[in-house]
Parts: sequence; structure tokens; C-alpha cells
Amino acid sequence: MKDSLGGCSFRYETEVPVRFEGQSIQCSTLDGGMAELRFDLQGDSVNKFNKLTLEELGQAVALLGADAGVRGLLITSGKDGFIVGADITEFTEYFGYPEGQLVEWILDVHRMFSAIEDFDFPTVTAINGFALGGGLELALTTDYRVMSSTAKIGLPETKLGIFPGFGGTVRLSRLVGADNAIEWIAGGSQYDAEAAFKTGVVDAVLAPDKLREGALDLLEQAVAGRRDWKARRAEKTSPLKLNPVESMMAFETAKGFVAGKAGPNYPSPVAAIKAMQQGAAMGRDDALKIEAKGFARMAKTPTAANLVTIFLGDQYVKKVARTTAKAAPEVKSAAVLGAGIMGGGIAYQSASQGVPIVMKDIAEEALDLGLSEARKLLGKLVSRDRMTSDEMAEVLTRIRPTLSYGDFDDVDIVVEAVVENEKVKKSVLAEVEDRVEDDAVLASNTSTISITRLSEGLKRPENFCGMHFFNPVYKMPLVEVIRGEKSGDRAVATTVGYALAMGKTPIVVNDCPGFLVNRVLFPYFAGFLGLVNDGVDFLRIDAVMEKFGWPMGPAYLLDVVGIDTAHHAHAVMAEGYPDRMATPGRTAIDAMFEAERFGQKNGKGFYAYLPDRKGVPKKTVDEEAQALLEPLVQADHGASISDQDIIDRMMLPLLIECSRCLEDGIVDTPVEVDMALVYGLGFPPFRGGPFRYADAVGIRALNETAARYGSLGKLYEPTAQMVRLAERDGQFHEAGHDADPAGPADTEEQAMVAATGDPAGTVKETR
Repeated sequence: MKDSLGGCSFRYETEVPVRFEGQSIQCSTLDGGMAELRFDLQGDSVNKFNKLTLEELGQAVALLGADAGVRGLLITSGKDGFIVGADITEFTEYFGYPEGQLVEWILDVHRMFSAIEDFDFPTVTAINGFALGGGLELALTTDYRVMSSTAKIGLPETKLGIFPGFGGTVRLSRLVGADNAIEWIAGGSQYDAEAAFKTGVVDAVLAPDKLREGALDLLEQAVAGRRDWKARRAEKTSPLKLNPVESMMAFETAKGFVAGKAGPNYPSPVAAIKAMQQGAAMGRDDALKIEAKGFARMAKTPTAANLVTIFLGDQYVKKVARTTAKAAPEVKSAAVLGAGIMGGGIAYQSASQGVPIVMKDIAEEALDLGLSEARKLLGKLVSRDRMTSDEMAEVLTRIRPTLSYGDFDDVDIVVEAVVENEKVKKSVLAEVEDRVEDDAVLASNTSTISITRLSEGLKRPENFCGMHFFNPVYKMPLVEVIRGEKSGDRAVATTVGYALAMGKTPIVVNDCPGFLVNRVLFPYFAGFLGLVNDGVDFLRIDAVMEKFGWPMGPAYLLDVVGIDTAHHAHAVMAEGYPDRMATPGRTAIDAMFEAERFGQKNGKGFYAYLPDRKGVPKKTVDEEAQALLEPLVQADHGASISDQDIIDRMMLPLLIECSRCLEDGIVDTPVEVDMALVYGLGFPPFRGGPFRYADAVGIRALNETAARYGSLGKLYEPTAQMVRLAERDGQFHEAGHDADPAGPADTEEQAMVAATGDPAGTVKETR
């Protein structure tokens, strides 16, 4: 236990009538004039601030404030967690209000929260489980906070393009100081009990089974005068204790640092700091008005709208995946074939998430490489104090390296991750099929090869599907689960369940060349290759697309993917879609491949990669690469091609191919396409995904722009779906269809930031 809660004896409840009994909030009296306000939203796994909860909270607060017999208030939760924040699925309705109306709504919430802070008696919150966003802001209104040792708290609103709007910028900065408040709010991270106590956000940390008793003990101390709760309250309601020079130094320095880290496309962290700065010299109520106005401005930005849809999209695809996985038994033991960087990454990810895995290869050196990859990743966690050495050793024991199939008798799933060669993969898959149980699932980690073709030599093709990981495995959240023509539902469900168990976000797609992500990526690359052939400097293209929001430009991305890998994949895509992906003549990829400039893997591609002082390869401009591309220029139009032309010629082929994937039934919904590209390619999240971006531009406008590039071929030809949508001014994500098809989140953690619904955009244009 942290902090001594003193010597008051605990008073047990007596048989006193319930004061308030709602569907979300219950309020009862305890012995000695104490009252308990308990959040317990009926019919949901978590507590959240939806319309019902806020309405009932207002009623309960009014009753408590009117009762002269109340001497102290304890706020608790009747669930495993406290409050996960605001129900984003409801609050997006408020975000659609005019800005002034949104400000008034926020101020109404402020008045209710301030009424709790202004009670004539001391208040204590007992925090169990998650207290996020509005949940933590509610706790900040009370005089004291006692936290379970297993709980986590935080203000993650900036990750949704907004910032705390229920008083968080005002109360937290006065409670723990400007620097700490800026770190918590701008970073949007979760914090454990130890960090919360050290920072001063909570006053005590107790074991879960001692939480309520300890919180009541602290409340009784305050009621008895052994805690100066009035001084604590005065500190939270007064201006910040900074003189003008200190205030300027604290906030101006923070704004510069945070702006550089967040970038221009994510304004809310800096807006939060500005709100704190403008309200620093004010009392609570005036500072809250500043916060409300700043919150409303952020809530009305396209960035907020798109980041909220990304969050809801994440909830949706994970809910779909969990529903799919229920059709198969849990994966208790796995195996991976191939122990290179990819195989080692898969083994690490599986073992680190608690699923034992056999790692097989035909060469001892390869096994050493795979284990080295796992040790390197685990070692980083240890060095950052995110794991102990003992925990690292425990994870490594879950990886069993082997040169034989002797340990394959009891595995539930085998992931084949050998070289990207169809003949080799078929041979390995046929071999392992004879060494596993008849009901074991086989999955191929391939980025381009047809799952249907790979199944041709298998005796049990219904037990086989694709499982495409993205590199690096430990970092990239997406896994494409590919259903071949003969893949059975059980195989797909098992693979989806395994991906979830590994902490990944699986999206099921149907078989085709490139599946989903690579199929839409290579038209994007085709746009790049065409621009280079038209005399546009690849350095300029990279700069334009990075300004657009991509984490790296197309040339840099090709270097990261590997020029040899891209060269092979481009050939596969050209064979699969010759009408639009076959490129006449040599391309920039060909030039790099022929010069054996394979990208980061061998230190030279479009860029050169030289080690910095820490030995990390650093991208540098290489004149040799630029010279290799000069013979490719067919017509030097570079000077006449604008930055917007570059964006259009890069993005249109990708967007059109995304539409084709919907038309062809490769993927079910626009939201799955959006999430796949955000998680698999790093599509700019603040733009909401490719279809959200297309909807924002307008389908009619996109089609008109595409018509200007008609001479460039079928890559720029809008789909029939796009033509139909344009005719009626429709969208990929149809307005009014923001349904919750999969229901609420199953657990508190899945309801992070209190958004429990699933996203919009599940309605497709009729095909």
C-alpha cells in the first residue's frame, strides 16, 4: 500500500433506504452520514458517459447537494472497472452541433462536475480497473482518489483528435503542475498505479480487495478533520501557481516540442496546451470556459472526425474477428516453418502473447537467426523496463527451435513462412501436412501467391488458408487472413483466433493476386513509376506524399519493402492484372533491381543507407541512384506537373483499385478497407482511410479528376461503382448507416476510451 490512510475504523453499511436507483447510477447512504454514489450501467460490460449516465448523474448530484445530512461522499464502480470515458458512438452526434451549441453542452457537463467539487462535504473516488478520459476527469472532481494497484488511468482524447473536455486540462494542471499535465494530456497514454501515485494524480494505492475499505477510511479521516480537504479543493479551483515568466517558459517550450512531435496534421495536443496556458491565471470556472471553447474547436475539425472513425473502425474489425473466431477452438500450441527474420518475428509475437510455438528450419544457422531476432526484441523491452529478465527468459522458453518435425504432433496451427516461391511453398506444405494431426490448420504467410493454387497439392485443402503478416511483425498490427476457394470456415476461424491471440488485428479477405493490401499498393506504385518516367524527381514525389500524410514516400517505402521483393511482386501483379498493372518498358524498380540496389537490406536503393553514430542505417540522398533513373525519362514534364498532380496521380489508382476490391467481393465493407490500409500501409490516420478520404473529396470530383488522366490507361478509369455513386452524389460510407452490427465490446479493455459501438460505413454500393 502507498500512503498511510490512518487509524479510522471502517464503518460497515446499515439497512438504510436507497436514495437513488437508476439504470446507470445508484446512490445509497452509509453509516455515519456517508453516501456512496456507484456507477453501474445496466446491460453493459463497462461504465461510460452516455446520455443516460449524464442525466442520472445530474439527478443524483442534485439530491446529494440538497441533503443536509450528508457528511461525506464515496464514488465507486459496481463493475470490474471504473469508467472508460465518453460513449463516442453517442457523442459524435454532439460533435455535429454548431460550435456554440457544442460549447453550451460542454458547459452543462462542467456545471454538473463542478457541483461535485463544490459539495459542502469531502469526497473520495475509489478507482478500480480503467479510468479513462471522462472517467478520470470525474475522479479529478473529488478531493481525493484511491487507486487499485491493478488499475490504469489516462486521458487519451488527443488520440481521437480532441482533448479532455470535462475539466481535465484545468483540474489536472492544478493538481500535478503544468509539466506533468502536459505530458499526460498531450501524450494520451495510460498510466499504472505507481506512476499515478508518483505524479500525484492519486493519493493512495491499495490492493484490489482493500480498495473500498481504504477509500472509506480516507473519507472518514477527512470528515473527522484529519485531512485538510478544503485546502486540496482550493488548490484545484484556484489559478495555477506560476508567475508570468514561469508560465511562458513552461507552456511555450512545451508547445514547440509537442508541435514538432505531433506534426501539423494533429493539432489537438498543442490546442490542449494553449487551453491550459490561457486559463492558467484564471479561477476554475473561467478556465473551464476556455477549455470548452477549445474542445469544441477541435471536435469540429476533420482530423477529429476521421480519428474517431478510425477508432470505431478498429472496434468494428476486432468485433467481427472475435465473432469469427468463436467458431473454432482456441489455439494452444503453434508452429512456424522458416526461422529467418519473418519466422523469428512470428515466433516472438506468439510466445510473447502466451502461445507456445515450435520454430522449425532446415539449417541451424537459420534457427540461431530466428532466436536472435526474438532475443533482440525482448531485450529492448527489458532495457525499457517494460519486462524483467525473468519474464524474458519465460517467453523464450515458449519458443522451441527444431530441425525436425518431432514436436509437431500436438500443434493446432502451422504457419509456413519460407521463401516467397510457389514451388518451394507447395513442397513444404505437402510435407508438413503428413506430420500433423488431421485437424491441424495450415496457413501460408505469403504476400502475393494464390492461396487456391498453393492448396492444389494438399490432401486436406479445407484446413488451409493464408495468413499474411506485415514486416516488422512485432510492430505492424494487421494480419490478412486469406480464404482460398477450398478454405473451410474452421480453418479461417482458427487462423483469425490465432491472430487475435497474438495481439494482431485480422481482416479476412478472399483470394486474388496481391489479396487486398498489395493489390491496392501496386497501382499506387504504378502512379509513382509513371511520374518518374515523366521526369518528376523521386525526391520531390516523396516529399509531396509525406506532406500529404504518408509516413514515408513511395521511393523510401520501396526501399523498406525491398526492391527485389517489389520487383517479384510487381511481376505477379502484372500477370494477374495485365490490363492495368503491366508496365511497358523499364521502370524505376527495374533499374534499381538490375543495379542490385535492393533497398535497406543491402544499404542502397533509391537512397543510400549509412549507419549513424548508433549504428542505425540512416537514409541519405545518393546521386548514383538519380543517375540510374535519367535514361527512363520519356518526356521531361516534371516542371509542368504540380504537387496536386503528383497527389492525384498517386492516389487515384489506389482509390480506384480499392473500389474494385469491393466490387469483386475481395473484402466485405469499406471500413475493412480503410482499416487494412491504415494498419497495413500506414495510410494517414487523420484522413480516416482511403474511402473516408474519397468521400471527403467527393466521388464526382474524383471521377472528373480521373478523366483528365484518361490517357494514362485503365489505372485511372473509375469503376462502375464509382460512376453510380457519382450519379447520385453518394459515398462509400453512406450517411445514416452508422450501425452497431456487432454489438457492444465484450470487455472493458475492448471498450477503451469508452467507445463501445462499432463504426459506420458497412453499407456498400449495390454491386
